[in-house]
Amino acid sequence: MRGGVAALAAGALLLASGAGAPQALAAGEAGPYAYAPDARPVRGASTTSDAPRLEAGAVYRDTLPKGGKLVYRVDLDDAGHAYVSAVAVPPQGAALSFQDGVKVSLQDRDGFDCGSGSARFGSAGFARPVAAHAERALDPDRTLCQEAGSYYVVVERDGKESSSGAPWGLELRHVLEPKPKAAGPTEAPGGWPSASPAPPAGGPRERAGGTGFADAPGLTEGEWTDRIRPGESRFYRVPVDWGQQLFVSADLGSSAGTGFVGSALPVSLYNPALGLVDSADSLSYDGRQKSAAFDPLPPVAYENRFASDSATSNVRFAGWYYLSVSLHPKVGETFGDRRYGLTLRVNVEGEPQAAPPYAGPAGIFAVTEDDRRAAADGGTGAEAAPDAGTMRLVAAGGFGAGTVLLAGLGLWTVLARRRAGAAGGPPAGGTAPGSAAGAAGAAGGAGAVGAAGGPVPPSADAPAGSGPPRGRGW
Repeated sequence: MRGGVAALAAGALLLASGAGAPQALAAGEAGPYAYAPDARPVRGASTTSDAPRLEAGAVYRDTLPKGGKLVYRVDLDDAGHAYVSAVAVPPQGAALSFQDGVKVSLQDRDGFDCGSGSARFGSAGFARPVAAHAERALDPDRTLCQEAGSYYVVVERDGKESSSGAPWGLELRHVLEPKPKAAGPTEAPGGWPSASPAPPAGGPRERAGGTGFADAPGLTEGEWTDRIRPGESRFYRVPVDWGQQLFVSADLGSSAGTGFVGSALPVSLYNPALGLVDSADSLSYDGRQKSAAFDPLPPVAYENRFASDSATSNVRFAGWYYLSVSLHPKVGETFGDRRYGLTLRVNVEGEPQAAPPYAGPAGIFAVTEDDRRAAADGGTGAEAAPDAGTMRLVAAGGFGAGTVLLAGLGLWTVLARRRAGAAGGPPAGGTAPGSAAGAAGAAGGAGAVGAAGGPVPPSADAPAGSGPPRGRGW
């Protein structure tokens, strides 16, 4: 039922906006991924001359053809860091290899890579949403990519020629992070508590996951249960404030039968800008219960961005952290095509600390009382979007009347799904707007923008990567 609701919602949203959807983006072609209800249709260009502009705070939808390279433009100032993320959504059942993936680059007008990131399907090798993000960081020690002006976002699909040629759905986000009022520490913390906390108290509670970032339900500290079918992906989100440390594990329940499936339950964690924090995809399944957990992560700190490893660097700001969990289709072929038990254990350790002295509104890089209530109630970003009080989701830029209507329709879809889930247990699939997977990239060398593929919408990027630390450091 979720897939059907998603199809109706997606069609209604695009029609209500008065804009036609990009071709090959109809629900069913890109799988049961829930795109943001306020996502704007856009056509990426093949060259910088025709690149459409992406507004900060907006979400966009496009189509990424095989071998394609799409170009967008973002207009950046010199007052903050910029992030652009791309979620690639291949059709369910598409033939993929571990080499297949998506790459995002943010380039200046001379073709220099200010930052880039890529995401691959890896050893699991099955079709599911994956995301990558790039950043432009303001750094007083650098001369390139520091000026205000036009920059270009290049999204490309790479991999083996033998892989599926079907177009992938694409969801783009552009967010800004203000720079600090004054310089602070420029070194990452040297260490943090690594001991696993005691299991969360209170016993298991049910919470049906979403099928994208936008409809990912909130979670608080605790033990949460859900159901997942082979080939599906589930999304959740947890508010983590400055100075707090997140611990997460995912357990796949046992089943009857015998067999073996490698990389059966890929699990990924993303920060508020959809930068990949860490992933665990080595869980093998033989019918017995299995558990996957991330290595201990650092407490959230502004200065984490100065670390060399992405698992530390991407725990750089407060806000919603997103968890995606996917179940390999081969689990269904081996042990039966049914819903499997999924248990998440979430611990948020430490008391909130002072935020860094941003020179402007923190936007999505903060945890509010509304966020804490949403986590307790299982609220989603799609449900919060129509609320003017939570429009900080849009960091920069505004919504038109058509977009607000889309958000309202998206909320109706999510609420309908939730009622259905409450009546009969967690549903087998999910319809919601969102996107998953990602990898953050560091600044790289020169790389010209070449392109072959459909036109792409403009994308705005603000630097994200240098400046003073959080909490006690300020």
